[in-house]
Amino acid sequence: MKKIFLLLLLAFGLAQMTSINATTSVKNAGAAVAAKLLTQENGLGGMLTNMTPDEFLKLTPKKVKEKTGKKLTLKQVVGLKAAQKAVKKQMKDADGTAGTAKSQWVALLLCWFFGALGMHRLYLGYKNWWLMLITLGGCGIWALIDFIRIIMGDLKPADGSNYDPSF
Repeated sequence: MKKIFLLLLLAFGLAQMTSINATTSVKNAGAAVAAKLLTQENGLGGMLTNMTPDEFLKLTPKKVKEKTGKKLTLKQVVGLKAAQKAVKKQMKDADGTAGTAKSQWVALLLCWFFGALGMHRLYLGYKNWWLMLITLGGCGIWALIDFIRIIMGDLKPADGSNYDPSF
């Protein structure tokens, strides 16, 4: 039973690492296609120069065909969607609505009471919180280390922001 548990834990860890690598490569490929799409002479580069961000976000392959008379290839459609997604993210970050600031006190209390379950990591936005749940916080060792890191201010929210200073 112990071997099966360890094998499942290893399989979950490998699956998580594989999905992270696949997601990263897909994002990089989308950004590369979007950059190529915008710089191509026969692409959308000339059409996009006088567009506002809102007009760009409403742009569809059908509208591009109506304006240019050319049908977009699959790569160009994927690049357009990737570029629109990047613009949405930049607009969201500029508005300051990317996420709410996390409180260090809440993270500390969650770590103290539910540290073995990884609830403080879930609150801070980390995706690997379930590893603590499966191993019960590494038999309490991870939870203790995270408790100390939160007190020192070393374990910050996953998005890289600082803790909310008002609380």
